[in-house]
Amino acid sequence: MPSIHTRQQQQAELFHRLHAGPAPLVLVNAWDAASARIVERAGAKAIGTTSAGMAWSMGHADGERMPVDELLAGCARICRVASLPVTVDIERGFGDSTQAVCEVVRSLVGMGVAGINIEDGTLPGTRRLAPPEILCERIAALRKIDARLFINARTDTCFVANDDPAARYEDTLRRARLYAFAGADGIFVPGMASLDEIAGLAAAVPLPVNVYAGHSKAPSVDVLAGAGARRISLGCGPLQAALGLLGRIAAEALESGHGGFRTMAGEMLPAGEINGLFAAR
Repeated sequence: MPSIHTRQQQQAELFHRLHAGPAPLVLVNAWDAASARIVERAGAKAIGTTSAGMAWSMGHADGERMPVDELLAGCARICRVASLPVTVDIERGFGDSTQAVCEVVRSLVGMGVAGINIEDGTLPGTRRLAPPEILCERIAALRKIDARLFINARTDTCFVANDDPAARYEDTLRRARLYAFAGADGIFVPGMASLDEIAGLAAAVPLPVNVYAGHSKAPSVDVLAGAGARRISLGCGPLQAALGLLGRIAAEALESGHGGFRTMAGEMLPAGEINGLFAAR
């Protein structure tokens, strides 16, 4: 039986290959062990975590408000049940220094994680983007931990106020190039919805471009692939949909005078089928 290190390297190599096509890698992001197994059973090629979904499922707001030990414990449970490559969203790194971020990633690599998302984000207490040099330093340091760990560099240029779309796009492109030079393996720009901008970014940056599709106006996989996307993430969208369904089930059951269970009954998986997801694991 291969060691954890050998298996992690194999999974990292496979995860790199999944970005090379021919079809884009679609990540239906998971937030716990059960959702990871459901996604895997549906035919996923890899498992991506959602930082927001993991935080919400543990009783925290999104935005690195979840204690890092809870993040690591949740990731360990996902890695224990998943047979596919796992990539973890670590937001800005769950550390206020490059050294602290490296310690988090070492723990994840030790679990067998094949990739991470790490973002520039906004400076704490502000709505201003962090200087790209911070993320460049972290990417370069993480590259030294594991040469094959897939580092997906996220920039939040679309999440800060900017009245000049052209300037926003140029800043996105500048940051993407800097992160690529620092050692990133992919570029993620959540909020970038223009197919022309996605196509321009894909043509200008020599790395796979990741787009976010966890919202109601997202185009199809084929359309995004035609624009040059090599990776498509649903993020917290699946959990948002699951919570919406739970809300409808609860409202129906609690309806005054004549509560019912039709919605729940129509969506339930058999208990034995769910137990089977974890058999011999």
